[in-house]
Amino acid sequence: MIMKKIAFALLLGALGTTQDAQAGKGFQVKDIDVKGLQRDALGTSAKNAQTSSSFQVEDIEVKGLQRVALGAALTHIPFNVGDNLNDFRISQSIKALYQSGHFNDIRVYRDGNRLVYRVKERETISEIIFDGNSDLKDEQLTESLDGSNIRVGETLDRTVIAGIEMGLENFYHSVGKYNAKVTAKITHLPRNRVNLEFTFVEGDSAAIKQINIIGNEVFTNAEILDKIELTFDSPWWNFMAQDRYQKQALQGDIETINSYYLNRGYLRFKIDSTQVSMTPDKKAVYIALNVSEGETYSISEVDFVGDMAGFENTIRAINPLQAGELYNGAEITYTEDVISKFLGRYGYAYPKVTTIPEIDDENHTVKLSISIDPGKRIYVNRINFTGNHVTADHVLRREMRQMEGAWLSNGVVESSKSWLMRLPYMETVEFETKQIEGEDDLVNIDFTVKEQPSGSFNAGVGYGSQTKLSLNAGVQQNNFLGTGNQLGFNIAKNYYQKSATISFTDPYFTVDAISLGGQVYYSEYDAGNANMVEYNNKTFGLGLNWGFPVNEYLRLNFGIGWKYNQISQLQAYDQIQDFYDIYADPNEPDGQLEFKTLDLNAGISRSTLNRGTFPTAGSTQRFNVKMTSPKSDLQYFKINYDAKFYFPLTRNQKWSVLTRIQLGYANGYGQIEGNDQLLPFWENFSAGGSDTVRGFENNTIGPRAIYRTPQKLSDGSCCLGPSNDAIYVNERSVGGNAMAIAGIELIVPTPFLDESYANSVRTSLFWDVGNVWDTEFNLDNYQDLAANEYDKIADYADPTRFRSSAGISIQWLSPMGPMIFSFAKSIREEEGDDTSFFSFNIGKTF
Repeated sequence: MIMKKIAFALLLGALGTTQDAQAGKGFQVKDIDVKGLQRDALGTSAKNAQTSSSFQVEDIEVKGLQRVALGAALTHIPFNVGDNLNDFRISQSIKALYQSGHFNDIRVYRDGNRLVYRVKERETISEIIFDGNSDLKDEQLTESLDGSNIRVGETLDRTVIAGIEMGLENFYHSVGKYNAKVTAKITHLPRNRVNLEFTFVEGDSAAIKQINIIGNEVFTNAEILDKIELTFDSPWWNFMAQDRYQKQALQGDIETINSYYLNRGYLRFKIDSTQVSMTPDKKAVYIALNVSEGETYSISEVDFVGDMAGFENTIRAINPLQAGELYNGAEITYTEDVISKFLGRYGYAYPKVTTIPEIDDENHTVKLSISIDPGKRIYVNRINFTGNHVTADHVLRREMRQMEGAWLSNGVVESSKSWLMRLPYMETVEFETKQIEGEDDLVNIDFTVKEQPSGSFNAGVGYGSQTKLSLNAGVQQNNFLGTGNQLGFNIAKNYYQKSATISFTDPYFTVDAISLGGQVYYSEYDAGNANMVEYNNKTFGLGLNWGFPVNEYLRLNFGIGWKYNQISQLQAYDQIQDFYDIYADPNEPDGQLEFKTLDLNAGISRSTLNRGTFPTAGSTQRFNVKMTSPKSDLQYFKINYDAKFYFPLTRNQKWSVLTRIQLGYANGYGQIEGNDQLLPFWENFSAGGSDTVRGFENNTIGPRAIYRTPQKLSDGSCCLGPSNDAIYVNERSVGGNAMAIAGIELIVPTPFLDESYANSVRTSLFWDVGNVWDTEFNLDNYQDLAANEYDKIADYADPTRFRSSAGISIQWLSPMGPMIFSFAKSIREEEGDDTSFFSFNIGKTF
């Protein structure tokens, strides 16, 4: 009897490593061989160990424990010392220990009335290694294994390894890689640890040799194949072609073909079968689709049934489906969506709109019954915000268009999200509508926001391609103390300018979003070091501005400011001679020029951008007019128009196209001492650099300074006459009173960049074009010159003398502030232009 019991226990232990034993499944004993058995594992004779079928246990011992504590092991043994045991209860204890997940092997021995469990613990995973995988990233594989409880530090369950290998191979098969192989290798380490290494042999996806459509008569194979993604026999240059087999892509193409027919009235169209045949070497496939086209069906009647919540007339009016038209599946889906969104605007957040077709196969017509169940009108109980660690709740709440206590409008909630996204200190915004337990008409809206740096503190020394040596210190904060107010204090010194500015703006000075801002500034500007003609301009002033909302997207802006300008070290060139003659003191021709002006500003702006920083959809337009008051020392006006349009190319908006345009015109108005007022030369437009046309040095595009020198007679007296004047054209730009700049950019995902940085780094390919010209310049004034002198002068009133460039730009919202790096090559340039292949800016506003 004891021989049978020991053999039975040994057999259970031998089967302990199998999945069936761990699951506690039954089995049938085919044979028991006990030849040569003399003593059990503990050295006790079989004769002395022999007992009856039941005994009282006196002691329980567990051997082989390393990581698992004895107490933890004993908790899984369903009896205690002093209990009466039999074979069944012992087998149950083995099952319980296996189910604990701690052991690979369990053997039970009896020594008199003592029970001894010899266990082998499962190994602990020390490291998981992936080798040879490219289609699947390490992060994806780690996440997948984590779902199977395979992770570093956990015990290894060998029974799931084969299933993981098979699952990964099935994935590769689904993308057409039928020769793919995944192998798991277990390497044993000291202290019962293992390394788990997955080796991948991915191979290439099977090529599509041919796609055949069988049974089609209305549309040709070429017409149908033109609508789907999968293709074959693509030319070598079409590297975007999807000529590798993928199961998911084929399923999508089948849906596309089905929709293609349904949208053209073939209501009974169906794909009878799909065959995918593989070549013996598993490197190519043939695809065949058997279709039944049927006949076209027309709409005989459109009827509405159900509860239309009092909007019956409106719903019928917005319904695009009409009797007599061909059946169109896409049009029906669109109609259901339009009605659902309409009801959602009025609080019916969960309407059910279903189209029920009644098909008349004899007359090939279909009656459409649109069933509407608006459900209950849903009201908003509470709007909650999480993730705003800096920004105060009331700052976010004031952007809400959805009000608490009002009915839920999906469109208004989306609009609220858009307004939050336009805040420059928001990186991402998501929301979730949660129904309140026990209330079928009340919901909470939970907004989850992720903030991004809204300002910077900087102090240091830098060197830039444009600014040369620079010293700076300052604070710029677009979300001051979480209030949403903008505060800036900056002191800067670089190669051509010293400046200090203090500014403040409260975008919600009143509850109805009237903004108020102001600034005080001082600047010393050396134009010669900024690639312009020589002069120094010392400026200080102050100003106030107000903004008034017109609607959700439109805003009016007004401002007033006082400014003092002091011009010195001016090299009076020909284009400003008239201006200089009016204001310069004849008795002190090298003296300073001083002007005091009162500036008045008025503008209108419109924005539908989806984000405040790095937008990918929507547009922004600004139109602004600035003029000095009639009592100012200078009387002039400036008109600016700036627009940007973003067009997303993909649903996730990682690919987008930006088009932009900048237009400007300025001139003087009124008279002074009988002379027409002129535009001050320091108010001229300039172009070149990252703000305008990249690939050209800052401020170098536009008219150049002309110096005209009369030639004296041989006796030293003046002069030989205008036709003998010498002309010198400076390489420095003087700007102009008119500007036109345009550009187009393809925004692309930044390569080799982790997804978590996608909202703080942007890469784009661009083409810029633009020009600055002077409408007051008259080339005829130089007709009297000798030909060799006249040829030195270009027509600076010609707007067609544009420049263009193309390149790549990388923008980074760094902890120090925004940075832009541009690599550009000039495409069209004028003689003497100063081009620049690389440039960067720090502190640029996007």
